Amino acid sequence: MYSGDICLNIKDFMDVVYCAYIFNSSKQSERWRKLRNIVQWTPFFQTYKKQRYPWVQLAGHQGNFKAGPDQGTILKKLSPQEERCFKLLMKDVLRPFVPGYKGQVTCEDGELYLQLQDLLSDFDCPCVMDCKIGVRTYLEEELAKAKEKTKLRKDMYEKMIQIDPKAPTEEEHRSKGVTKPRYMIWRETISSTSTLGFRIEGVKKADGTSTKDFKTTKTRDQIVEAFKDFANTSTAVPKYLERLKAIRTTLMESNFFRTHELIGSSLLFVHDKRKASIWMIDFAKTVPVPEDITIDHDSAWKVGNHEDGYLIGINNLISIFESLIKDDNGNIDQCYSNLSLDKNVRRDSLAT
Repeated sequence: MYSGDICLNIKDFMDVVYCAYIFNSSKQSERWRKLRNIVQWTPFFQTYKKQRYPWVQLAGHQGNFKAGPDQGTILKKLSPQEERCFKLLMKDVLRPFVPGYKGQVTCEDGELYLQLQDLLSDFDCPCVMDCKIGVRTYLEEELAKAKEKTKLRKDMYEKMIQIDPKAPTEEEHRSKGVTKPRYMIWRETISSTSTLGFRIEGVKKADGTSTKDFKTTKTRDQIVEAFKDFANTSTAVPKYLERLKAIRTTLMESNFFRTHELIGSSLLFVHDKRKASIWMIDFAKTVPVPEDITIDHDSAWKVGNHEDGYLIGINNLISIFESLIKDDNGNIDQCYSNLSLDKNVRRDSLAT
């Protein structure tokens, strides 16, 4: 399911994609009660009574998720900042677009977890994609701290040359090291994060295959091809488009969005043969904007202005999905001719 080199580099990702536990059974409730007591985390598969139940984690630190104590829930390792965000989001107009928060759980090992809605539980063999939203995936304070320690990092130099041997300067090649701030800023430039305000972190298809080989997927054309490969059904694309538009409209009404800087947050795309939806996930690096600063989420980032580029990413996603349903003349493509795009879709009808 995962290649070795991807697993070795998984710590490089800034946050976690939403993970879910999927199973099919006529005795669902009974199986769940038995299963929740014995299942342990693995990035591959768990086996119970000779049946396979796949976990889905496309990026992030392994071991952050467990099966939830209740059917339709999962546990995510506690981040106090993320918990604070979920408590606020449960009272915000964005609530239909984020996982339901069920409270805190203490596991047998003493670790604290957030109990969250399993977003995949209502889908049958779902396709899943994680898109990291924004023009950067590090907080300004992280960059400032990194600049305080400017020692050369050989490990970061080696990661850099694995992707692009020409990326280091002559001096960096001679010293075989780069500073952490240099690496942090460079890393955002190799993907569509810097060009489109989002990047694809990983994709899992209905057949169980998955890939995280999107580190250098940068241009709009490359992204379009990746989305075509992912959402290759005539029902998914228009539903994704309407969900994106509903998210954008709601963001403009949200007090939470107006007062927070969203860094390292993702959109989780999920579809099967019947339906499709998108949720906002990963809020461990979402922090309140300083009181003396106002951001619009749509302006270029400069150190000190706290802009995150979240709306830049949303707007580019909408533009790309609109292009997927149109032909070269700008008309609705024939394969979508039987599907009506309701311009007045209610937000609550899109939430599951």
